[in-house]
Amino acid sequence: MRTVSQRDMLVKSFVFVPVFLITIALGGYASAELLAEGTAAPDFTLKNQDGKDVTLSQEFKKGHVVLYFYPKDSTPGCTKEACSFRDLSEEFRREGASIFGINTDSVESHKKFHEKQKLTFSLLADPDAAVTKRYGAIGLFKFARRVTYLIDSSGTIRKAYPDVDVSSHAAELLQAVRELNAKNAKP
Repeated sequence: MRTVSQRDMLVKSFVFVPVFLITIALGGYASAELLAEGTAAPDFTLKNQDGKDVTLSQEFKKGHVVLYFYPKDSTPGCTKEACSFRDLSEEFRREGASIFGINTDSVESHKKFHEKQKLTFSLLADPDAAVTKRYGAIGLFKFARRVTYLIDSSGTIRKAYPDVDVSSHAAELLQAVRELNAKNAKP
């Protein structure tokens, strides 16, 4: 019977840990295909942070929809992204767009995050990850990955954002909504 030395364990951990971290970092991004621009956004009904049902097709009647998927409530990057949308939410409203954040956290988790960050838009709970998968936003360990869709008032996906910079993403989306409005206003 062979005993494992501390040196062997150390060497194995130097190999295993980086490989494991790279797998986590890249694994979810290769596993799901985004929905195509120009296609109909799949309808769904999910509960928001207050436990109320939100149905996507009903939201189109009010205007454009920004649907952003994010990994986890109350984490640094997700908080920064949510607060960026919060800070621009009034401008989105003026442009006729609603914002919805979605991940696989519970309604209760969303409620705490929503209240703590004083968010002014709904967070939708997808604990079984059905909508997250359908929208190609599922990552490793059933966490959502950062993906955003701009959906117009007719329910058509106008833009898909697979690579998101949390510090500038909300402003980028606001500009895209303005461009969509300008395009729709032209005869």
